Formats: sequence, structure tokens, C-alpha cells
Amino acid sequence: MRTGGIRLLTGIAALALTVGFSPAVQAERVRTPEVGARAAYVVDSEGTIHFGKRETRRVPVASLVKVMTAYVVLREGRLGDVVTITKADVRHAADNGAASAALRAGEKLTTRDLLYGLMLPSGADAANALARTYGPGKSAFVAKMNAAARSLGLRDTVYTNADGLPTPGNGGYSTAVDQAKLVGAALKDRTFGAVVSKRAHRVAKSAVHRAHTWANTNRLLGKADGVLGVKTGFTTRAGFCLAFAAERNGRRVVGILLGDQDARRFTTAAKLLDFAGEQITTTTP
Repeated sequence: MRTGGIRLLTGIAALALTVGFSPAVQAERVRTPEVGARAAYVVDSEGTIHFGKRETRRVPVASLVKVMTAYVVLREGRLGDVVTITKADVRHAADNGAASAALRAGEKLTTRDLLYGLMLPSGADAANALARTYGPGKSAFVAKMNAAARSLGLRDTVYTNADGLPTPGNGGYSTAVDQAKLVGAALKDRTFGAVVSKRAHRVAKSAVHRAHTWANTNRLLGKADGVLGVKTGFTTRAGFCLAFAAERNGRRVVGILLGDQDARRFTTAAKLLDFAGEQITTTTP
């Protein structure tokens, strides 16, 4: 019986060598993290793909849409621009039961501060105010989002609003691959990187607005080393989503999880980052 077991193991090793995989490589494959998200993708700055699962499937991406909102705002406006919050901005978040930056009608905030209100607490009110300002008008702003998607080569992405809330009929969609491309492009902007990597942002009270303190919903920032951000998202249809990025062994690793569970997405992202780091170390000369 013992001899038969040895022969079986020897045969498996021989088969692995025959098809071009050493036992060591087989071990690496066994250590690939389990991913429960409906779609996922991890790629590094050298173009090496470390994980893929239904990565080209078109699905809603919830508030990951706000990554494109920020990307367009940073190209259309100036950080020192002052935006006046309207009743419609406030109602937009409240009427849809969406996350908000707790803005009030009549407040005047800079575009820089509204970007924090957009990305950290995922404020739909901030998204509405920015889209209205830099469209000008929300429809024109969405057109700019879709134009930017085409220019970035996001062939499987369509935007219908600036906040990722569900829309009647044929709503917007994207893929894990396209979202990773977008995150990679957005992180080239230093302001974007500064915003999404901050765990909290405080706006001091002034004559034209209240004090605001916004905490980042991205719990991965305190969970793994070298994390650069980027964005959380949730709707009933999209499930819990996460776009994340970190530096690993000299490369920037970007990952996307779509349709996951809340707490699990952060744990899974941390494991995927470590896995990518190990693969980079293994394959780098």
C-alpha cells in the first residue's frame, strides 16, 4: 500500500513535468486565494495578470462609478473652484437612500473638498454637485464620462450617472478589466492618489460652510501595507464592490472585486495583494 502511494506521487510529479509545470509551480497554484466575488481581476504595472474571474463580464459597479467622476472633474475643473450646494444635490442623495457627505443647501465648498466628500464617504450629494457644475448639467457630465471611457479604451463600459445609483431600464455597466484600467489611469493624477489614500478628511468651519469630517469607507487602508486606496461601492444589484491598489515589490498592483460580501472583500483584497507580491518576487529576475 505504501509502495503504491509512492508510485502514485511519482506519477503525478512526472505528469506535472510532462505538461510543463514543476511541483513548485503546482504549489504556487494551490496557494491562489479563494475569491467569492462574482467577478475579479488583479494586474500589476508591468501588465502581469495575477488573478481573473469573469473579468470581462459586463455588470453594474455601484459607486466605483465615482472613480470616473473624479477622473473627469480633475480634467474639467480647478481644485480651488467654489461650488454652491443646492437643494437638488441634497435631495438627490436623500431621495435615493444613498450615502452622502452630509452637505446642506447653500454651503459653498471647493472642488478639492468635494472630491474628498465624493470619494471617502461616497457622497451622492457631492457627485451630483460636481456633475451639475462641470457638465455643466448632469447629462453633459455623463457624456464626458463616456467620452473619457472611450479615450481610455474601456470598451465594455457605459455610464448613465455620476454616482453609480441604479437607473431605470438599461443601466450603466463595466467590467473588472475596464475598472482596473481606469484605476491605473486615475492614480497617475497626484491629487486623486492623495484623496483616495486618506483615511479621513476634515473641513474646518467657515463663513460659507459647516465643519465636515469624512471617514474613508475603504477599510483596506488599515488592513494591509502599502495600500493606495481606492474605492468601495454597494447597491443591491451590484453587491459589494471594491477597487484597490498597493505597491508590491516595486510594482503597482491594482485589483477589482465585484459582487462580493461586505467584510470579505477587504480580507480577500489583502490576500490577493500578498499573492501578487509573491508572484512578482518569484518571477522577477
